[in-house]
Amino acid sequence: MKTHLNGDVLSLSYDSIRNISCSHDLENGRKVMVGRMRASESQNISTDENVRDYLVDAVGKKKKRKGDVHRKIEDTVENYPENFCVLNGGLVIVARDYEIDEKTKTLKLTKASLINGAQTQGVLRDLSANGADLDIFVTFELIVTKDEALIAEISIARNFQNAVENISIAGSRGVLDELEAHLQKSDAALKLRKSETDRSDEFTDTEKLIQVIMALAPTDLLDASDIGAKDKVYTYSQKATCLKDYSKIFEAQKNEKTDGANRRLYNFFLGIGPVALDLYYKWKTHQGFQGTGLRSLVREGRTIIDIPDGLIFPVIASLSVFVKQIKNGWIIDQPSALDDEELVAAAKVAYTKMAGSNPQTMGKSSACYSSLLQLTSVYKKLVG
Repeated sequence: MKTHLNGDVLSLSYDSIRNISCSHDLENGRKVMVGRMRASESQNISTDENVRDYLVDAVGKKKKRKGDVHRKIEDTVENYPENFCVLNGGLVIVARDYEIDEKTKTLKLTKASLINGAQTQGVLRDLSANGADLDIFVTFELIVTKDEALIAEISIARNFQNAVENISIAGSRGVLDELEAHLQKSDAALKLRKSETDRSDEFTDTEKLIQVIMALAPTDLLDASDIGAKDKVYTYSQKATCLKDYSKIFEAQKNEKTDGANRRLYNFFLGIGPVALDLYYKWKTHQGFQGTGLRSLVREGRTIIDIPDGLIFPVIASLSVFVKQIKNGWIIDQPSALDDEELVAAAKVAYTKMAGSNPQTMGKSSACYSSLLQLTSVYKKLVG
């Protein structure tokens, strides 16, 4: 195997290659080539630009089982190796620049990445590690472009064999980068989950954070934006919609001035992010629920270590009336007259009387949200 890396340059051997660039490719400053290489040549190609890595790789203590796609690739390698290059969908590679040495059949790629075919690459790697003879060829398509936005879009569009999760799409498009940067001002070690393969404990649950922020978002900000005001129930029950709405605002605010409705809502997300995360963690283990007798709480001894989201989301949403913009961002200005004990008591009543002591029912019940919101609204009027 002649594949090797030298800085940002990947050098690999190919068996055949052909330039298939059309006039539209050339007009837009890109080139497209197709070719064949031995399977072993694919192993050192990075997957940095891919919306997903090999899904069977272990991440932390979790490991995804092989799916039909992985088993079919293995079957083709084991039973039809001579036909692998025509039966397998092959690899899609992007690079910012390239050089071809036809004498040595060497291809040098600058900042190359696999953007489709990570499952093929991973299965071949596993088979090789288990002693399989990989005397087979792989088809590849090479797209050479310096257009970073296009690379992200190609990565998303080409991943069709396994449905791409929304979090991977948002991460690939940079939708979450600025939110993460604002969070890191409070905690430099914090990392948002930006891909479906980011599963270890070192990553913060991005979708959960966005759900919490949506629950805290003031109605007037939502109503003026492209999202529009919605029942707060959706912040608990529709995490995919929350992420989709955040992505929508991210795109909409790009061409707005600072006083644009979508830009104001987007800035709210950035500013309230650290506050929202702390608030969620606070209520997720709030010791004020001790003595309530609620059976759905998880305890270690006398300490509460987990409270179901369905129980606390109506509480969090009710605090949206106290959201306040300050010079350096946003805060939750909960009046001292309203202590957490009263919120816990109101939540217990909603939980037992309206939701039948079922946290999922409470999280999806408009009546439970309304009862908590009525309480906080009364205090809001008292303090002005």
